[in-house]
Amino acid sequence: MRSPSAIPKPPQRTEGDACDELVDALIRLAEAQRVLVTSPTDPSQPQRQVLLEVEHSGARLQVVRIPPDPAQRLLSPREREIARMVAKGYPNKTIAGVLDVSTWTVGTHLRRIFLKLGVGSRAAMVAKLIDSGVLEPALE
Repeated sequence: MRSPSAIPKPPQRTEGDACDELVDALIRLAEAQRVLVTSPTDPSQPQRQVLLEVEHSGARLQVVRIPPDPAQRLLSPREREIARMVAKGYPNKTIAGVLDVSTWTVGTHLRRIFLKLGVGSRAAMVAKLIDSGVLEPALE
């Protein structure tokens, strides 16, 4: 990571450039790395980190960092793959055959998924993953 002194200076701009304020704010952000945390109006939404806030021509612009969904972050790619197969209705033996692993390995992955999601059944796991957007609902 470069230090603020190593940030290159922008080229000279003409006065009245419509992007002046935004460019200046981006430079300030790069130099100061200030971050504001705001509470969303909807309590079910995650808090947003405002990296930059600029008002220009009557419009307020924000650059925000929104954390990824916890369920998406929690599960490994293999666990998501197994969860997708469970959602399709495949039993452990079929999943094991398709993935070329033992049924014990599939069971271990499922136990880890249950623990991470705080659920106790395959149905609850699928419902939670659909609610969180990790899995898409099956269309019949």
